[in-house]
Amino acid sequence: MQLLSTQTLAKLPSGFHSHASKQPKDVMTKNLHTRHPLITIKSLPRRVLLQLMGFGPISLCIYPVLAAPMQDMQDPEVIRTLKLPSGVRFQEIIEGEGPEAHDGDYVQVNYVCRRSNGYFVHSTVDQFSGESSPITLPLDENQIIKGLKDVLTGMRVGGKRRALIPPSVGYIDENLQPIPDEFGPRRSLLSHAKEPLIFEVQLLKIL
Repeated sequence: MQLLSTQTLAKLPSGFHSHASKQPKDVMTKNLHTRHPLITIKSLPRRVLLQLMGFGPISLCIYPVLAAPMQDMQDPEVIRTLKLPSGVRFQEIIEGEGPEAHDGDYVQVNYVCRRSNGYFVHSTVDQFSGESSPITLPLDENQIIKGLKDVLTGMRVGGKRRALIPPSVGYIDENLQPIPDEFGPRRSLLSHAKEPLIFEVQLLKIL
């Protein structure tokens, strides 16, 4: 194929040189207005103009909130679970501010006893009326279950603890306190003596 010279290429008709380029300028302007008429915008209400610009009522309400400085977020309070050498696990629900209970003291307490699945067993607080009948316990593992004695020792008056007491330090003897005087609750409690029990105990006073 023979190559064309630069002068020959310059003489060839170009697709970009249309007949419209030879028209007068005023004719071209007229045709342009005919094909693409201008949109005349009269004065618009302020609300419509804001919406066209993207500032609708919702955005105007949201933007200030997004622009506001974020407040410092506080970490949620986490209740730690402590494990004693006896195998008892307990949580400090309320830390008391009164005197501290020691081994050998006599203490007055309220308690709720449940099975490990949450099933209610016995309590010194009536579940319906809310009336309480506190009991007095010696902090002596020969008279009360060792697991509860370990939980109460070191507590301060006004404090409350929730403990999971394994059967090895629970009701290994039917005569150990605390135990209900009524036959029904007593029988119910002792029937679960070989499984872990949950005690929620509140220290009211040291005698």
